[in-house]
Amino acid sequence: MTYETKPGVRMPKPEDNRPKRFYTDVSVAEGEGGWEVRLDGRSVKTPAKNLLQVPTRALAELLAAEWDAQGERIDAPLMPANRLCFVAIDLMGEAHGATVAEVTRYAANDQLCFRAPEPSDLVAAQATAWDPMLDWARRELGVDLRSGTGILPIEQDAAALQAVHARAAALDVWRLTALAHATAVCGSAVLGLVLLEGERGGEAVFALSIIDEAYQIAQWGHDEEAAQRLDLLKAELIAAERLLRALDAS
Repeated sequence: MTYETKPGVRMPKPEDNRPKRFYTDVSVAEGEGGWEVRLDGRSVKTPAKNLLQVPTRALAELLAAEWDAQGERIDAPLMPANRLCFVAIDLMGEAHGATVAEVTRYAANDQLCFRAPEPSDLVAAQATAWDPMLDWARRELGVDLRSGTGILPIEQDAAALQAVHARAAALDVWRLTALAHATAVCGSAVLGLVLLEGERGGEAVFALSIIDEAYQIAQWGHDEEAAQRLDLLKAELIAAERLLRALDAS
């Protein structure tokens, strides 16, 4: 197809490089090592050519739903749960220790600990949203993080960081992948742990992670590009939540 820019001049329509959908039927089946997604009866492989096999039927059904929702083209950004599972299968085995360390580094500079000195309504909004999450982490996980104002680093207690490290290190590749992804999206290991433990859902964790952005939007209005970015981040956290709850399903 072509489109016309002005009389007598035609330019080619930009090529769609997304792969075409090559299957009709999507199903799940139990294999020798776990649950699989099958496309027209064939098992799905990861980008590294490993078998896409997951621990629970509920997770396989979540992945299958993303495959089934594709149109004429396969749109990878619309398959966040599959992407997380690809990472867990292809990368997390070798990257487990490094990923635990990365989550711990986020805790050492957790977004929830850095508070605005002013204006007073932003100060209040941060305290209302974030103090209960820090209290939860202290009470439930033994993670006692300090908060303060300004941009200078806050020296966190070594025992608090060790508690984060120990919790992350105890996770399997599936849950660690979800925790690491949520932590990076939020800029907060505490919020990642909140999602992991089911204390809050994906939408709630997203709202907690954008207190500063929400304040700016209230002051200055929406920016379309920024709004699209925030929508993508929210979708990623919802996908991480769904993956975690599907892992918990028997």
